[in-house]
Amino acid sequence: MAGDQHNTGLTPDHLLAGYAAGIFPMSEGRNDPEIFWVDPKRRGVLPIDSFHISRSLARRIRRGTYRATCDVDFLGVVAACADRPETWINAPITKLYHELHLRGRAHSVEIWNGEKLIGGTYGVTLGRAWFGESMFSRQVDGSKMALACLTSTLHKAGFTLFDTQFLTPHLASLGAIEISRSAYHAQLQNALAGVARFPHSGTLTL
Repeated sequence: MAGDQHNTGLTPDHLLAGYAAGIFPMSEGRNDPEIFWVDPKRRGVLPIDSFHISRSLARRIRRGTYRATCDVDFLGVVAACADRPETWINAPITKLYHELHLRGRAHSVEIWNGEKLIGGTYGVTLGRAWFGESMFSRQVDGSKMALACLTSTLHKAGFTLFDTQFLTPHLASLGAIEISRSAYHAQLQNALAGVARFPHSGTLTL
């Protein structure tokens, strides 16, 4: 990964400065205490007004058996995102993002089936930019519903950049694209020049 630099003394302010500079933190694994900065040559972004909702996903949402919230269980979402065989989310990262959440800079979207958390995603906001960190799904389309709800929320709130960091086949199927580092920085500077506010904790429209 381009621009990797190990650092074990990061603070929430360091993270915010890193995002503003176009880089983001990761670790090698849940048991590795170190964190390094990443600056990819190609960047994944999800055009906020181009999220692709398949017919099957639309039908699932219309069934009305699910509900969406934001910031109701931030740590639960982070823990669920890390609950996989390989993860870059270690204890220091969890702590740092929780501190950002307490500052109102990191947010989560939760999808519930009854009282069960079945999908979600979390990220960081600066200006009109959303920096997506991770997502999870415990039932079919759980993460897709979370992203559908998130992109709709970001669009209504006036956000202009949804940074997905990398482009995966899953994200590409939902409308994400890959752009150059220079194109990303241009979009980032435009987004940082404006102001958008993520909703307060509570119910979201799914």
